Order: sequence, then C-alpha cells, then structure tokens
Amino acid sequence: MIHAFPALLGGIAGAIAGSFLATLILRWPQGRGVARSRSACDGCGRVLGAVDLIPMLSALAQRGSCRTCGAAIDPLHGRIEAGCAIIGALALGFAPGLGGIGWALLGWLLLTLAVLDKRHFWLPDALTLPLAFLGFTIGLWTTNAIMIDRIIGAAIGYLALLAVALGYRRFRGREGLGLGDAKLLGALGAWFGWQALPFILLLAASLGLLAILAAMATGRAVDGTTRVPLGIFLAVAAGPGWWLSMLATGAGA
Repeated sequence: MIHAFPALLGGIAGAIAGSFLATLILRWPQGRGVARSRSACDGCGRVLGAVDLIPMLSALAQRGSCRTCGAAIDPLHGRIEAGCAIIGALALGFAPGLGGIGWALLGWLLLTLAVLDKRHFWLPDALTLPLAFLGFTIGLWTTNAIMIDRIIGAAIGYLALLAVALGYRRFRGREGLGLGDAKLLGALGAWFGWQALPFILLLAASLGLLAILAAMATGRAVDGTTRVPLGIFLAVAAGPGWWLSMLATGAGA
C-alpha cells in the first residue's frame, strides 16, 4: 500500500535534490564550483532567479532554453530531477519514516554515481564514502542487516574488488578495474550486509555482459581495451540483488 501524502513529499524532496545533483554531475567533473556558486545560464552567464529554478517546471515553461539568450538547457537537469522525484515518491510512499528516507538517499546517490560513471568513468570518494557511512547509520532503519553483517559486507565488498583490480594490473600490466568500484561495492555491503553481495555482483556482471552483447549487436567495436562502467551495473543491481538475497535466505518471507 502506498501512502499518498508521504509520496508527495518524497517526490517534491526528490525533485529539489535532483536539481542540485544534476548541477553537481555537470559541473564537478569540470572543476567548477557547485555548493558555493550561484546557478547561472551556461550560455550567457545570467544568474538564475527563483522562477528559473523550479525543478522540471521551469525548463518546461521555457521550452528547454534560457529565456534571455535562448541557449538550450541541458536535458540532464530534467532527467535527474524526474528520476530523483520518482525515487523519493516510491521510497516515502511505500516506507514512510526513517526507512523511506534511507531508501531515498540511497537511490539518489546511486543514480548520481551511475551517471558520473557512465559519463566520466568516475566514482568519487566524496560520494561513495558518505554512502557507506549512511549504510551504517540510517541504513539500520532501511534494511534488516545487523551491524556485524554490515561491517563484514563493507570489508569483503571493498577487498574483493580491490584484489581483482590489483591482480588484473599485475598480470595484464594495465588498469582493468577502478578502486571506485571496490568502494561502491563496500558501501553496498554496509547497506545490505555481506549476504547480498554475491547476488549484487552476479546481477551486475550479467547486466554488464548484456550491455556488451547489445553493443556488439548494434555494430559497435568491442575488444579487450573497451571500458565498461561497472559502477552503473552495481548501482542498478543493488536493490534487486538485496531482494534476491532476502528470498534466498527466507528473510523476506
């Protein structure tokens, strides 16, 4: 059963969070300020007012362009705002309270990390480490893993992919897996416990393989040097992987 008023609040909060996160995704990799700088048009530099900053609605009202210079507004803004709004609405709608807030925060951060990894093959510590911290704190009200399982999950998740990365570098003489992926898996272990990690990894690897096969089917060149953003698939597999682990252990019964 979905609770309408919490879902509405979650959707509004998600749209607002998405507005900030979209700006972060666009500016951060370029070394531009996010938190301390005023929002401005990328085309003419005009500082945006409140009427320009209403998530999703402002861009629709302005038909996707700046009302001063006509420069196109990056559609990523609307997509991230809508995605975060949906995540917030579902999280708070189905789980009002701290548990739902935890699911919303987890979803917002995973969406941000997935987009950064897709665009830049980058999973910054400034997001993966707070994600792990939240798993040890508000995650206690979100999933049913006990603290010791979270600690073991964080350690095993990080060390398992760290070992893969170091082994690949040693035997192939080049980087094959970023440490951001190891930190992300460790953070997911902090949220879901070590029991969920095999399911998350298996599902993420399967999704990655399907993405490679799809690329090959569409004629894109794929070889041993092709980069695959594993962080995307870990982020997508997190929730379903946890759910599968619950079914396997009977905890979801």
